[in-house]
Amino acid sequence: MKRGSFKAMKNLNKSLILTKILNDGPISRAEIAKEIKLTPPTVGTIVKELIEQGIVKESAQGESKGGRKPTLLVIDYDAFYMIGIDAGPSEVAVILTNLAGEEIDTEMTALPATIAEQQFVRLLIEQVTAVLSRNQSYANRVIGIGVAMHGVVDAEQGIALYAPNLNLRDMPIVERLSDHFQLPVRIENDARALALSETWFGQGKASDKLLAVNIGSGVGAGVVLHGELYRGDSHIAGEIGHMTIDLNGDICSCGNKGCLQTVISGPAIQARATRLLASGVATSLNGTTPTAKTIFAHAEEGDRFSREVLHDTAVYIGIGLTNVIHTLNPDRIILHGGVMKASKYLLPVIKDTIEDRALTQTAKETEVLVSDLGDYATALGAVALILVELFKRNGEIHV
Repeated sequence: MKRGSFKAMKNLNKSLILTKILNDGPISRAEIAKEIKLTPPTVGTIVKELIEQGIVKESAQGESKGGRKPTLLVIDYDAFYMIGIDAGPSEVAVILTNLAGEEIDTEMTALPATIAEQQFVRLLIEQVTAVLSRNQSYANRVIGIGVAMHGVVDAEQGIALYAPNLNLRDMPIVERLSDHFQLPVRIENDARALALSETWFGQGKASDKLLAVNIGSGVGAGVVLHGELYRGDSHIAGEIGHMTIDLNGDICSCGNKGCLQTVISGPAIQARATRLLASGVATSLNGTTPTAKTIFAHAEEGDRFSREVLHDTAVYIGIGLTNVIHTLNPDRIILHGGVMKASKYLLPVIKDTIEDRALTQTAKETEVLVSDLGDYATALGAVALILVELFKRNGEIHV
């Protein structure tokens, strides 16, 4: 066997063992060898390396099966740390976590209405530096930086191809950050990073075909198939916000008419409510700016108009999701974003719409959930980019 092939095989075995300990620990060396079909000496050698690196540690002893009690292995989640960046479109959020994704520190700052590439990259560097400076005891054990970037991203080349809300193109984010911090850096589209965050930390762990949808100032989605992100040949898989819902609808930011984004995003809800208010409808919203947030607040106070606006929004969301169910047939859909903070009013109608429109009973029963990961879910998805490298492609991230 060639040296390069041997190294690749060793890295593959290392990844298999790490992932087995991650998913099934505490677990013995013998159980690992049996379940992933490696020889006990191979497992023993690789486990020894992992313990020396600090990522794996021995814990309690397991039950004896006729001989000496085996020593069980677990991941040492506090051995190393990671930085996750949620970059745009309106703010930058940075999170420092351990290997379990547990939050240690955060930093958030608003983005200006217009920003140049140099300013944008400098802002990312400043925010990460601020977090690391406050956490000197962790800084030397940070093993990587993940970036969840607004817009179209070439993850393999490490380039933000197009950030429409920021009007920025072809930014070599990975190169700039890795040069500055001397750390491995990975980048992904923010919606796909959300899907990854659910796979690692949220309600998507047991899903083979997961769709995570973010509904906020825009609409995007990420697809995870059997634990792997699906990007598509042109890096635009998951752009469900730009499926056409109404041929004669409003102009979308992409230039087309009637995209799903033009009826369910926060700005779209505001625009639709504003048009309806202009017709003289009686509502407690009269005299106020009908943002998605104020509409939800008035719905909570019993305002009929606000509840109708949310009902119609939910129907549109349900129609969009039904289209995706018929195309991708996911087993689970997880909804994120500011608009879904009104899930009390939206989710039941979304489910009813899917029930009414889906073709088969199995499709009608597609599980639809609201994320419980909180405001830093996208940044956690950026953290997960580093975990993917560490556990599934070990050898690229050096610990």
